[in-house]
Amino acid sequence: MALPTWDHPEPLAVDSAPVPEYGAGSLADVLPTLAAGMSVPDMTAAIPELTPADRNCVFLIDGLGWEQLRAHPDEAPFMTSLLASSRGGTGRPITAGYPATTATSLASIGTGLPPGTHGLPGYTARNPATGELMNQLRWNPWTDPRAWQPHPTIFQLADAAGVHTAQVSSPTFQNTPLTKVALSGGTFHGRLSGEERMDLAAEQLAAGDRSLVYTYYAEVDGKGHRFGIDSDPWRGQLMYVDRLVQRLAEQLPPRSALYVTADHGMIDIPFDEQHRIDFDEDWELRAGVALLGGEGRARHVYSVPGAQADVLTCWREVLGEQFWIASRDEAIAAGWFGPRVDERVYARLGDVIAAARDDVLIIASEREPKESAMVGNHGSMTPVEQLVPLLQVRS
Repeated sequence: MALPTWDHPEPLAVDSAPVPEYGAGSLADVLPTLAAGMSVPDMTAAIPELTPADRNCVFLIDGLGWEQLRAHPDEAPFMTSLLASSRGGTGRPITAGYPATTATSLASIGTGLPPGTHGLPGYTARNPATGELMNQLRWNPWTDPRAWQPHPTIFQLADAAGVHTAQVSSPTFQNTPLTKVALSGGTFHGRLSGEERMDLAAEQLAAGDRSLVYTYYAEVDGKGHRFGIDSDPWRGQLMYVDRLVQRLAEQLPPRSALYVTADHGMIDIPFDEQHRIDFDEDWELRAGVALLGGEGRARHVYSVPGAQADVLTCWREVLGEQFWIASRDEAIAAGWFGPRVDERVYARLGDVIAAARDDVLIIASEREPKESAMVGNHGSMTPVEQLVPLLQVRS
């Protein structure tokens, strides 16, 4: 008599994750490419599809992924009309970088470096010097910004090369540590309304023969987190920011290029135990874990000394069909954080790293109540999170 057999699916292979297009088509490649076209020294035109311009403006819309934009032509008619212009007229997106989250992506675009080099590898990450989790968006607990991210920004390099350089954003961000390490250089102009930012961005573009201007809008992401991307508040924000893009595009001075991009996409996750796995209520996942970092779809898991192998085995057994589960060294070898990881960054990464493939989250209802209640989420390497537009308007 034959014994019964059971089908135990293998965990997702680490090298099956769709690694971001570092070095040729990621957020980290945008500003070096534009700066190279303006003759800033030591810059490489990493995105070959882009044509140089004397005046360049990057408008980053927080949370507006490529797939969300393509799915909402009625709410975003102007940006929809620009889809074919993306990535130098190829009609293709670029990738955010891993993890696909704001602090990491803003550092990538501002420094022109992938996460393994600039060293902001997630929403929260362990500070090896203190053993504490550091929130890299809010910069809490405090640590010296220049020690944490010592590389110059592209704005600083462009300013030193004689390019007129400016950031136009909310006054709230002017003196934040994240702005200092990722987006500083030239002059910062704080304006409250979106319309004021667009008007001033156009003025700043015209202020130099060579200009590099950055502007930003946050509330598409904010409404997505709170209400989801399948909500009227989110669609209302998309309609509003579409009008902002058109307002800026219609004011471009001569010899200008406007690039509209984003730091990540977003996915709505249902509120049930199947889709939201609660770390704080799962003894198996907690066993041997000292700290839980990152966010629901991109976790850094820091083990107690000596427990790394056991934690990796357990997480693969419990979650390996829904998440890419890698050890730190496996994730580095696979290129998740870029072609290399600097020595100062190495221990900031989790002993175990979990990146969601399916529509699931690892929440922590007790230690992260606000984050665990969000409808829209992001962080991983799936197309809905990774792919972002690089729309173009030229004058």
